[in-house]
Amino acid sequence: MILTHLGKSPRIDPSAYVAPNAVVCGDVTVGPGCRILFGAQVIAEGGSIAIGAECIVMENAVLRASARHPLAIGSNCLVGPNAHVVGCRIEDEVFIATGAAIFHGAQVGRGSEVRVNAVVHLKTRLAPGATVPIGWVAVGDPAEILPASEHERIWAIQKPLDFPLTVYGLAREEADMVKITRRLADALGSHREDREPS
Repeated sequence: MILTHLGKSPRIDPSAYVAPNAVVCGDVTVGPGCRILFGAQVIAEGGSIAIGAECIVMENAVLRASARHPLAIGSNCLVGPNAHVVGCRIEDEVFIATGAAIFHGAQVGRGSEVRVNAVVHLKTRLAPGATVPIGWVAVGDPAEILPASEHERIWAIQKPLDFPLTVYGLAREEADMVKITRRLADALGSHREDREPS
């Protein structure tokens, strides 16, 4: 389904393919030769999404952008099934495996691999050609790549990055789930006006 959001309609190259039950919504550019497969969600909410040439977005992957966090994906990238990629910059020839997550403000260098269920955290810069192993976490600028069992080391790097402030606009000390969900509900309410382009 192709949807206009906040007055912006997707621009999809004629040589690209979007599966009938995928959603491409808002200020999205899909480059030549791309394939957006079944159940994938490509949602631009006030910020743009640009997908380069010959990219593959597999089943049920979620790509998102917000006004503060646009998403840019270079050419010849693969985003695996159930991956979550939001508000970051992915350079050319990056492999993002099944279930991987890449968060707001991250930069993933050319030719990198983010393997199954791995995470590239908020504001993290992953060097070109780097690999985040299965289930591991890349965090920091430059990235430290740590096993999930190293939670205290990960948290020591992640905490000052202030996830609530970066993502929700609420400083950690004032953020609570009531404020977060109310703010998100207000922002997401803008989808009530989405329409198929005429």
